[in-house]
Amino acid sequence: MKFFEEKRREAMTHIEKYMLEKMGEFLKPIDTNWQPSDLLPDSTRESFFTEIKDLQESSAGLSYDLIAVLIGDTITEEALPTYESWLTMVEGVSRDEEGGWMKWTRQWTAEENRHGDLLNKYLYLSGRVNMRMMEVSTQYLIADGFDIGTGADPYRNFIYTSFQEMATNISHRRVATQAKQYGDALLSKMCGVIAADEARHAKAYKYFISKVFEIDPNEAMIAFEDMMRKKIVMPAHFLREVGLRVGQTFGHFTDAAQRLGIYTALDYVDIMKELIEEWHIESTVDLNEAGEKARDYITNLPTRLLRVAERMKNPMLEYKFSWING
Repeated sequence: MKFFEEKRREAMTHIEKYMLEKMGEFLKPIDTNWQPSDLLPDSTRESFFTEIKDLQESSAGLSYDLIAVLIGDTITEEALPTYESWLTMVEGVSRDEEGGWMKWTRQWTAEENRHGDLLNKYLYLSGRVNMRMMEVSTQYLIADGFDIGTGADPYRNFIYTSFQEMATNISHRRVATQAKQYGDALLSKMCGVIAADEARHAKAYKYFISKVFEIDPNEAMIAFEDMMRKKIVMPAHFLREVGLRVGQTFGHFTDAAQRLGIYTALDYVDIMKELIEEWHIESTVDLNEAGEKARDYITNLPTRLLRVAERMKNPMLEYKFSWING
């Protein structure tokens, strides 16, 4: 175990210099970055209440399922303390409080923090949401934590974040598209800027893992296989409402997303295909027997998952969320 941990720390030290070189590309300068107040009604203007009325009129046309997905996405974003504390426990991150990886973790967290702030304020102003019920679910999600099957291994963690950032990009981007179709241009713009952040963050984590494949292809391949066997679970997989068990609401949230085509089983397969291509899985050299077996599993998996996804029926039952008024 000590050898394993030391090897991972060495790998993190090696790729840290590449991360620092590219940090300005993956994260934006704080002084010029967008902030939630740039997109929300301005309480200092005389037109403030008119702007709120316009926001409420636009949001009134959004479908029940779209509001449910938006709330679930917001709660997921607001559980950020869980994700930051998880990243600080990864091998090679917390060894140096002033080191590059802690710098990355803090600045990544700072960018992500804006997402929940923005969406929460939008939902509050919309008048369509029982904010207390939503806030209880947020507190539950942070208190319950999550188990994504990565342990403290940086390879598994960064494979997870590569996949997850791509998934959140898809979800926010599709909500933006559907909000625009319903006539809510403001929400569409909000979700669009969040999706752009997620795309940059996905690019970063994919780049980190590409550097791992260069120096430790066997262990990287085995880590990728392991995460695919476990399946990538969403950060909100413990989502629940008042009076429900841990994770009991999550299935209803994902059903709504599947019904709308916001995030589907086919998207899961497409993300996996993209990662296989991004990390040059099929052409990776210098693999031992375990690495070759891992690669075979990975490259064959999308076809198997696609057959399953194509047979899946769209969930039809609409669930009544405690979060939504009316």
